[in-house]
Amino acid sequence: MGVTAAVAGASGYAGGELLRLLLGHPDIDVSVLAAGSHAGTLVGEVHPHLPALARRVFVATDPVALAAADVTFLAMPHGESARMVPGLRAAGASCVIDLGADHRLTEPSAWERWYDAPHPHPAELGRWPYGLPELTGARVRLSGADQVAVPGCYPTAVSLALAPLLAADLVEAEDVVVVASSGTSGAGRTAKAPLLGSEVLGDLTAYKVGAHQHTPEIVQTLSAAAGRPVSLSFTTVLAPMPRGILATSTARLRPDVDERALRDALSTAYDGEAFVHLLPAGRWPHTAATVGSNACHLQVTADLEAGRAVVVSALDNLGKGAAGQALQCANLALGFDEGAGLTASGVAP
Repeated sequence: MGVTAAVAGASGYAGGELLRLLLGHPDIDVSVLAAGSHAGTLVGEVHPHLPALARRVFVATDPVALAAADVTFLAMPHGESARMVPGLRAAGASCVIDLGADHRLTEPSAWERWYDAPHPHPAELGRWPYGLPELTGARVRLSGADQVAVPGCYPTAVSLALAPLLAADLVEAEDVVVVASSGTSGAGRTAKAPLLGSEVLGDLTAYKVGAHQHTPEIVQTLSAAAGRPVSLSFTTVLAPMPRGILATSTARLRPDVDERALRDALSTAYDGEAFVHLLPAGRWPHTAATVGSNACHLQVTADLEAGRAVVVSALDNLGKGAAGQALQCANLALGFDEGAGLTASGVAP
């Protein structure tokens, strides 16, 4: 037997993707599979793509049972993981990886504003290492950590695109504009009329314009990279596809900055990284190339007419945007090879 893993929220899309990845991990065995409304249901009825777990049964979300595993993953709706953590700690949980938003922000006021409610445990904010390993200094904080806040899917795509440019002072922080499209799985598995196939297919819809809850997380991460406050206009678009994010992130160029300088900054940041790839000049990212992987593809140009840097990033919102990144962080926390159980190769066609 290897290290054991418990998953709360195992019946959801991110939870199901995490189970798929854990089944391929050489050193981790799946133990407790917890799910709220699906407790008592066979895993095969919810995740027919996971035959190795088909005869297992989802159990109730019990902190004592979850804490008995060596690592506990929380793939729960926003607000629920924060309420679960005190019980996990009381039961002796040794390592908790939170895929939700509950521990990403550092300011209680930002949580209250963007999530429309006070944080369940505001003293927890700012205590959890932020789980984006490719950011400067992140691996040191994640290695051996007993708790990790896994970033959101949009913040991962935008932060990987712009953090190196802001850190190198190649672009200004005062006018960052992002337009990003996501597949329907980003909205979760709960049935909602706007996500029905007949509503989504053949359509693109902007949503939560100027009000998306990932905005403060992106601002927090980019401001830390820049060393100064970042202002952000963030527009999200629902795309007619199950998985994927394509983000176009722009910022005003500093004087005399050209495309070579932008490419050099991204190359310096990500050369040697297993999961973040700056594509050859002229080749633009597309979501299908990242499906099923933990990869993020980037391309950059200098729009000299507009005086703006333009970075396009693509990733699988359930991979590098959720479950894959969670496993990458768990590997660092537990002392395994960072890429164990993960791949940078997508699925085609």
